[in-house]
Amino acid sequence: MSNQTIPAPEATIREIDQIIDARWIIPIEPDNVVLENHSLIIQSGYILDLLPSGDVAARYRGKEHWQLTDHVLLPGLVNLHTHAAMSLFRGYADDMPLMRWLQERIWPAESRHISADFVRDGTLLACWEMLRGGVTCFNDMYFFPLAAADAALAAGMRAALGITVFEFPSIYGSGAEDYLSKGLATRDALLDEPLLSFCLAPHAPYTVADTTFERIATIADQLDLPIHIHLHETQDEIDNSLKEHGVRPLERLRRLGLLGPGLIAVHAVHLDMDEIGLLATQGCHVAHCPTSNMKLASGIASIGTLLEHGIGVGLGSDGAASNNRLDMFQEMRQAALLGKLACREAAALPAHQVLKMATLEGARALGMDRLIGSLVPGKAADLVAVKLDEWDLQPCYDPLSHLVYVAGREQVSHVWVAGRLRINNKTPVDLDTCALLMRTELWQNALSNQR
Repeated sequence: MSNQTIPAPEATIREIDQIIDARWIIPIEPDNVVLENHSLIIQSGYILDLLPSGDVAARYRGKEHWQLTDHVLLPGLVNLHTHAAMSLFRGYADDMPLMRWLQERIWPAESRHISADFVRDGTLLACWEMLRGGVTCFNDMYFFPLAAADAALAAGMRAALGITVFEFPSIYGSGAEDYLSKGLATRDALLDEPLLSFCLAPHAPYTVADTTFERIATIADQLDLPIHIHLHETQDEIDNSLKEHGVRPLERLRRLGLLGPGLIAVHAVHLDMDEIGLLATQGCHVAHCPTSNMKLASGIASIGTLLEHGIGVGLGSDGAASNNRLDMFQEMRQAALLGKLACREAAALPAHQVLKMATLEGARALGMDRLIGSLVPGKAADLVAVKLDEWDLQPCYDPLSHLVYVAGREQVSHVWVAGRLRINNKTPVDLDTCALLMRTELWQNALSNQR
């Protein structure tokens, strides 16, 4: 009998679409983890594997191989509340409180200028601003959702589009039922678009009637759609609700059947402890918009208390008309600092929790956490690379903390949505910048002439 050793068969090396090597990877799940010198394996727009970079060559060969030696790779940021087309109103009505801002400037300007073209152009501008800043998914609330969908798809960006509802007429709709009918028809027409989803988006308690809210609750239940609404944004909103309805807005929504895991309460600045408990027991979510809350002097939301009660909190920019940036790095930093100030506790809202709010918690609020929000095999390859090698960012002891307290959107170098490259070395892919600027200038001139 021979003692000759039979050689083992060579391991099969699988050819895949993309390999991304990074100095650091923050997967979000598990919590507060930073992986050093790891690689992400991408196949058909999804994450296939996450493993140490030294183990890749024996298992995978990529058609594309990215070596991001000075970068941190993280999930795409989720902007949980915005009005994307209002990027064309950036700086149009500054330094005014909310109701004057709406009644004296924004609503009159919208009545003169809003159209499908306005929404398409404004949303396209917003999409590229958000992509350039690492946002791969946004939750929108505005008119003409079909035009917003056209813009999001042209940019190659993921969007949750609002079926926006008001009682009063506009150029877009004649009343609440018309808004609902048109929004639902848009949803039906776009059901097969993998980058698009929908929310019911009644504007606010002070612009929507009880009968409409009841109809929205029924539709949300039938179609399993989230409900995205401005809620408890200002003290005036609460005072007026007490005068008109005898109860605070949240209690009114409870009686009408809107509370539950599908509710995304935007702003939620003015809540008492009973209301915080109600949001918690009903499994509701909050979209925290710290910069807009400050700029409109709406107040400081008690985010630390919401988190202590187990309420899911994501981050939103609000629209560029009230911010004036669609900058989630800014929102992370503001959320962390305001959260500490409100609690008078430096350990409140640590960096890893705020980064989770900007990614996975936003995805959960939209019911999309099985698809996006963390770097887990099987999820979509919505990715952001942030380059941390510049001299004014040094030293870097903790890249996770650096993302919240030091880095800005100007450090975003690469962005992928569903594995498709949208920002390459800080440059938008497939964007005609000159054409976009020309359209923006045309709208600026039109608005300036009637200001």
